[in-house]
Amino acid sequence: MRTELFKLRSLTILVLPLFLAFSCNLLLSQDGPQIKFQESSWDFGKMKEGQVKTHEFVFENIGDAPLVIKRVRTSCGCAAALVSEQTVEPGKKGEIKVTFNSRGYEGSVSKYVYVESNDRSHAVTQLVISATIEVPPRPRIDLETYNFDSGLILEGEPILAQSVIINRGEEELRVSFSHRDATYFHNNKEILSELRIAAGKEAEVEIKIPPRSRQGLIREYILLKSNDTRRPNLSLYISGYILSKKQLKELFEKYKAIIGSE
Repeated sequence: MRTELFKLRSLTILVLPLFLAFSCNLLLSQDGPQIKFQESSWDFGKMKEGQVKTHEFVFENIGDAPLVIKRVRTSCGCAAALVSEQTVEPGKKGEIKVTFNSRGYEGSVSKYVYVESNDRSHAVTQLVISATIEVPPRPRIDLETYNFDSGLILEGEPILAQSVIINRGEEELRVSFSHRDATYFHNNKEILSELRIAAGKEAEVEIKIPPRSRQGLIREYILLKSNDTRRPNLSLYISGYILSKKQLKELFEKYKAIIGSE
């Protein structure tokens, strides 16, 4: 008798959680709103850079209570999404209209749309839009470094810096420079108007800034303007530390033992 009672209790312990879980799932599957999309992704295919395209994601409320779309958001400002109706009755359909602006993109691109609703089993549904952006040939400016440290600068001496400008594009790159009093050189010749760099090539530029009257940390920046339509303006930051002859002498005296031992 005790053995049978023990078996019955053991069976109850095993079966009861399964029964409760099944009952809960059954209730969830039958009650409330349920959102179902016809497709969860859409590929716009090939697009020219700057082109705008739209797609409508169709969904249906397959539940037995009104479906409420609480919020629709996108992963970037390049895509906008609008819902046709905030509340969709059981058995009815709605649409999420997604508009994608390809301006500023190139190559393979994927963006996401998040639909928040009162569907308890799918509170947030993720939709994906993708495209291949074709960009016409153009110059593409890049810098070897965007920050140059001039180190210690003796008071009364100019600030010297260097920059390697790279043209990663398929057309000639034309670059001009802007700073209140800097001068620029390429191959020991002063750049008076603009620097021209052939497709796939690079050029080293020497920069000379007149002496500053102050001491301590300095930070200058050079504005580079180019015919790269995607990046028409770039900044090169130049830093350094200006010290007096007295400060330099003190530094030398302090570290001359170390300098002499090397």
